[in-house]
Amino acid sequence: MHSLSAQKDLLTFPCHYTFKAFGPGDQDGTFSTTVQAAVSRVVPVSRHAMRSRASARGTYQCVSVLVTLHSWAQLEAIYRELRAIDNLKYLL
Repeated sequence: MHSLSAQKDLLTFPCHYTFKAFGPGDQDGTFSTTVQAAVSRVVPVSRHAMRSRASARGTYQCVSVLVTLHSWAQLEAIYRELRAIDNLKYLL
């Protein structure tokens, strides 16, 4: 598994970066909205930069968010915000 510090040497800023948050499947978009709000606390993100994919049974979903990062501090701050989501199951 790669740590964030190991990735530090691989990124040059500004860059495009995709965050993937896995959580409960829902019909009303609550998890996706929560992910968007968490990322938006650090950098603005529109719904157009987001993709959601449900698991085969619909129990879980993966929300991918593509953002343009300008610093390592932004990357760390977004991961902190995403980790604070109550019903987050997994984060890439």
